[in-house]
This record gives sequence, structure tokens and C-alpha cells, in this order.
Amino acid sequence: MKDLSVCRQQFPSLYRMTENGEPLIYLDGPGGSQVPYSVIGAISEYYTRHNANTHGQFVTSQESDQIIAQARSDVKAFLGSGADGSISFGQNMTTLNFLLSQAIGATLQPGDEIIVTDLDHDSNVAPWIALENRGIIIRRVPVTVAGTLNLDEFEHLFSNRTRLVAVGWASNAVGTVNPLDTIRQWTKDVGSLFLVDAVHWAPHGPIDVSRLQPDFLLCSAYKFFGPHIGILYSAPGRLDALPTLRVRPQVPVAPEKIETGTLNHAALAGVSAAIRFIASLTDDPTGDLREQIHGAMQNIYGYEHKLAKRLYDGLRAIPEITIYGPPVNQADRAPTISFTVHGQSSEQVARKLGQRGVLVWDGDFYAMTLVDQLGIRDQGGLVRLGLAPYNTAEEIERTINVVTEVAHGA
Repeated sequence: MKDLSVCRQQFPSLYRMTENGEPLIYLDGPGGSQVPYSVIGAISEYYTRHNANTHGQFVTSQESDQIIAQARSDVKAFLGSGADGSISFGQNMTTLNFLLSQAIGATLQPGDEIIVTDLDHDSNVAPWIALENRGIIIRRVPVTVAGTLNLDEFEHLFSNRTRLVAVGWASNAVGTVNPLDTIRQWTKDVGSLFLVDAVHWAPHGPIDVSRLQPDFLLCSAYKFFGPHIGILYSAPGRLDALPTLRVRPQVPVAPEKIETGTLNHAALAGVSAAIRFIASLTDDPTGDLREQIHGAMQNIYGYEHKLAKRLYDGLRAIPEITIYGPPVNQADRAPTISFTVHGQSSEQVARKLGQRGVLVWDGDFYAMTLVDQLGIRDQGGLVRLGLAPYNTAEEIERTINVVTEVAHGA
């Protein structure tokens, strides 16, 4: 498997050291990846050379228009979309999903049903629960003790009143990857909309919306080496049919129809740079951008999966630790390892790791229902480690050693 850790030199933050002179180990990627020089440079260049609002009759405004158009084109390539007008931007995924839920909700009738899951981040649950005050019925897919969706119960939730299914591609808490092809077929069988939260999957594996055919798919650029920008893919015609919230002069068709106010132009320059960085990790730079991205994402998945397998096996060998989610040797799993330590709160564990230069997260990560169902709320939820291409095998060994010390009370 190709060693992608050579890309480390492109990330200025990775040069930071602990007080003892050891490099910090950035395993906090599930909360937001580190950013390469090229992205930082693109954002800086926008402000130094192109800073202007859009649709003006002068050069910097026209350059801003071009930067927005380029970002839409690059995200199309990243997601495998062949449709013009399919990529919208927003402040973040959560805001876009709330705007989308309100627009979809306005087309529904009391008694219509929406299916959400207990595995998801709340940004793909709360916007739909908010529609209950309109008489919409929310059906919830339970989670098994293995941290996977209960597919038998999921299938039985469908009815002739099912209007939308909102599901995550991968769990940001325990790494589970959901069987989207199966779920997509269920939605087709009843004629419901299919919405995918791909925030946690987008940094780790290929996405092809032309093959999967979701009606809507959301992700966030700050999870894949870019700035804080929310991204919405809409299948052709889907957004145009919705009564979105907007000011009167706003363009009334996709993709602008759901974009409230002025976009963050500098950040969009960074989005393009982040996608170009990903494309640079391909084995074959001769193909078009989509081909480069697809090859790069396959490389990323393979490299991260190898590291995650070693991390999983090393942590599983520590008696005091309980790991949650499917085994890493299972096909299609995000490289996210979450655990608890017997007799210690997750906050205590994360703090001790942080003091030793291993940067990890603790809590429920907005996967509130999952943590409650796992019965670990009182323990402070989970300790979460996530991998990126800039992580190394040496970092994994050091992490296992440090976690072992912490689990033993050091």
C-alpha cells in the first residue's frame, strides 16, 4: 500500500512539538482535519488579489465569480456529479440541512413520515425532528450492540407514507459504514427521498453520487483538509422544486436557491485547493480531475485502513479498554476508533493523552442517542481517535504505548 505519510511536509501544523520535544500526534481529524499549505495559500491569495463581491463589472469581482464557479466544478468532480447546478454552499452542513428540512417540510402533509437513525450525528436528526410540530411522524432506526443499524427493523419502518429517509454514510462516533445501496433501493421501492450525511465518510473513501443516486448529500470541507464550508449536492430538479427561504433578489433556481446571503469566497478558494491536494495523492496524475480524485480516495482508504487495523488490534489487547463499533477488518469502515477505559472517565483519559501529545476527542460527538444506548453517558461518552493520510505507523505505535500507560493508571 502506498505510503501517503510523505504528504506530512505539506502541513505546517504537524511541525508543532510537545514540551518534551516530540511531535504532536494529530488524531483529532474526525472533528476537523489539519490544513495543507496550498489551502492556506489559496485563502490568503484571495484576500490579497481577488477580494470583492460578485457580479460586478470589474476584474476582482469577475475573479470572485470565477472562484465560485471553479469551486462548484471541483466539488462536482469530488462527489462524482455530472449535473450542472448540483452543488450548493453554506455556512456548514448543519445550517444547510436545517434550511433543507424546512423547505422539504413545507411540501409535506400531516401524517407523512420521515425515517432517521439513532446512529447519526444530530445534525441529521434534529432538523427532521423539528418537523414534528407540523404533524410529520418521525420513525427512528435503532442501533445494535455492535454499533450498527438494525436493518430488519429499518426495513419494517417503511410505509406508503414514507416521504424521506435521512441516513449517515458513516458514523462519526464509532466508524460504522451503513449499507447505502440497500437503503437506497428501499427508498426507491416506496418512492421516498433519500438524503445522505457524508460528512464523516468524505475524507476517507470515494463518493459517486451518479452511481448511488441520492436526492441530497451533504458534507463539510473542513473534514477533508479545507476550510469551514458546508456542501450540499442536490439531484437535478430536486432543489428547484422546494420553497427555500431566501431574500427576494436571490436567484430562484439551483444551486443558488438555498444559499442565503453572500458566500465565503476565500473559503471557496480553499475548497478548490483542498480537492486539488486530495487529487495529488493519486498514483496516476494523467487522468482528469475526477479520475485523480477517485484514485486518491482509494489510496487514502487503503492507507488509513492499514493504520486503523494496527491501532484497533493494539488497543484491543489492553484489558482495561472496551472498543465500540464494528471490527476494523470488516470491509467498508471509517478509520475511527472509539473506546472507554474501565474506572476512568473519557474526559480524564483524553486529558492525559493530550498532556502526552496525543490529540484525541472525548464526549458524544453529537451522536447523542448512540452514546445513551451504549450506556456510557455517565462515563463521559467515548474517547475517539481518527486517522488521516498524514498520520504514520510510528505515531500509531507511540499512541498504543501512551494509551496503555494511561489505561494502567499512569
